[in-house]
Amino acid sequence: CCVLFDFVSDPLSDLKWKEVKRAALSEMVEYITHNRNVITEPIYPEVVHMFAVNMFRTLPPSSNPTGAEFDPEEDEPTLEAAWPHLQLVYEFFLRFLESPDFQPNIAKKYIDQKFVLQLLELFDSEDPRERDFLKTTLHRIYGKFLGLRAYIRKQINNIFYRFIYETEHHNGIAELLEILGSIINGFALPLKEEHKIFLLKVLLPLHKVKSLSVYHPQLAYCVVQFLEKDSTLTEPVVMALLKYWPKTHSPKEVMFLNELEEILDVIEPSEFVKVMEPLFRQLAKCVSSPHFQVAERALYYWNNEYIMSLISDNAAKILPIMFPSLYRNSKTHWNKTIHGLIYNALKLFMEMNQKLFDDCTQQFKAEKLKTLCVVFDLILQRVTSFLKINFFQRDTADRGGQYKRFAKQFSLHPVYFSMLCLPSVIFFHDVT
Repeated sequence: CCVLFDFVSDPLSDLKWKEVKRAALSEMVEYITHNRNVITEPIYPEVVHMFAVNMFRTLPPSSNPTGAEFDPEEDEPTLEAAWPHLQLVYEFFLRFLESPDFQPNIAKKYIDQKFVLQLLELFDSEDPRERDFLKTTLHRIYGKFLGLRAYIRKQINNIFYRFIYETEHHNGIAELLEILGSIINGFALPLKEEHKIFLLKVLLPLHKVKSLSVYHPQLAYCVVQFLEKDSTLTEPVVMALLKYWPKTHSPKEVMFLNELEEILDVIEPSEFVKVMEPLFRQLAKCVSSPHFQVAERALYYWNNEYIMSLISDNAAKILPIMFPSLYRNSKTHWNKTIHGLIYNALKLFMEMNQKLFDDCTQQFKAEKLKTLCVVFDLILQRVTSFLKINFFQRDTADRGGQYKRFAKQFSLHPVYFSMLCLPSVIFFHDVT
């Protein structure tokens, strides 16, 4: 079982011996699964050695060296050619770790830090089947070897740091985050400072990597697990999300909105008050997004009962922030579905506090009128200046051209510009 065969350059070579090895591995899996008291002390180094010889290898060059986003519907993963043997080795090693006869005190002499480090390097395999076995194997080792737990967390941190700040490419980030989700779930309270630092310095910066979609569900789960453990972390987490909020990548923005709703589902009212103003300023921008999926996802927050209860308790602060975006887009957004969702949000706000809603309506209209007056005054000043300089010149041959050029500065049709000039023309005529 420690003999390696060539599955890449010459897959048809040694077919007989490849089958012999496969049959032997399969028999070993059956034997260790259905028999007891078979794992004796001399077996431990042999099993670890057999696993190391078969598994610890240099991975082939990446078929996606630029770290481009993997699309499961479009891209085919690169599968390991030697999988018929590797799968059985993984299965045997897992049965070995899970056996009632397994004794960590004996195994720790062979399953050490070096072994764990080599195991973690395999997470960059492009074969999703191998990464799935690695995930289960590392999780079992973490559960059985208490002395290796801190080391495993540290090495995972290092992988993440390298991924965030150097390569932006690693195939196993989703699987490592899935393991961490289980680990975080088991953290004792109160949380240690090192765990809080891990959240703030490692997990949150993972949001800024361009391939976020590959591992975002697992990342969001880890973040929410932390907040369920310690609600005081809510403010720095939300502020970090707002800091990393995508500016031009609409699908990524939808992912952030999904995660933010998961956070709001577990947020304490006292923590919500600390973040509601910057949070809803961002939501107001999302509601105004020309990308209908972003606007739609933001408006779905108004279908969440718990979020609505938080909004209702703080409507005096939230409605003035949200109202301009909602009111403006109820009339101007190009998508009819968005119109319906906005009307629903406005209706809910109206039912919460009719007086506040009316006040916001009047304030919005007053500010809109004020803005229009400022713009009109500016145009009128420029028109007056134009007339003073040009209207009473003797040479009137190019007056039409002057009208057109000046009107263009204000994005006005020359006819409308002429109409705007008329009161000033009459005024100047009366004066002269």
